[in-house]
Amino acid sequence: MVLQVNIHEAKTQLSKIIARACRGEEIVIAKAGRPLVRLTPIEQQPSGRRFGALRGKAQVDDRFFEPLPDDELRAWE
Repeated sequence: MVLQVNIHEAKTQLSKIIARACRGEEIVIAKAGRPLVRLTPIEQQPSGRRFGALRGKAQVDDRFFEPLPDDELRAWE
């Protein structure tokens, strides 16, 4: 079922209309009874980052904790 609302109602009830669209309802916003736009949720994509994804794939030896040479420190400033 399609819910059609006019622009004024969409402005005053925006949070509720968005919630309905996120639940899967098809929402059409109209002006003077003429459909103008369809409100649809954006599909959420996984961030691509997982905690521990590199476990066992990267190694850090003791040199990592040694101070950087002066010329390299200056390059970072």
